[in-house]
Amino acid sequence: MREQTFVFADLSGFTALTEAHGDRKSADIASEFIASVRDLVSLHNAEEVKTIGDAVMVRTSEADVAVRLGLEIIHFVHGRARFPTAHVGMNTGRAVNRDSDWFGASVNIAARVAGAAAGDEVLVTRATVDSVGDISGVEFHSRGEVRLRNIAEPVHVYRAFPTGSGSGEVPIDPVCRMMIETGHAAGWLVHDGQKYWLCSRRCMAKFAGDPDAIVRALGG
Repeated sequence: MREQTFVFADLSGFTALTEAHGDRKSADIASEFIASVRDLVSLHNAEEVKTIGDAVMVRTSEADVAVRLGLEIIHFVHGRARFPTAHVGMNTGRAVNRDSDWFGASVNIAARVAGAAAGDEVLVTRATVDSVGDISGVEFHSRGEVRLRNIAEPVHVYRAFPTGSGSGEVPIDPVCRMMIETGHAAGWLVHDGQKYWLCSRRCMAKFAGDPDAIVRALGG
């Protein structure tokens, strides 16, 4: 049985986006994200397995293709005005194919790794790094072993990123979690000495109403 690499990608803070901007807006963004991932998958030797809401699962027998695909997904999303960040996780191993779906521990680990990734991150397991071998234009930085929900043993993960890439930080609305261009923002507010850019008057009002709670939810 040949090893496969399983990739999970979805949008960060999608629940917050839905609460801030409503079902229709969030559904439009999810649809755009899924369609864009499909376009990228079609350019690689990869297969879309399924989608669930704003999440997509992809399979490929080539680990290097999976890594490049993950980075391209992040690149596509990064910096798009009024769009959430995305996060990607993957793992390589054996799995069982049934009715056009895939099952097994390798798949479960890939999904958990994606859940552990922060916005704008591509996290991969050691199994994927070992399977990739030498890959030009990509670096891997170890994050060490992490505990993943419902996975018995800790898993060693790495962050993948393009060689020589900078941080490229883009302001994120703390309420709806969308990336925003400062020139098109509704404005900004300062809380505890930190400036927060807001995409709309609605988000500004919500942030001003309880900034402590929103910053805590954001992870600040």
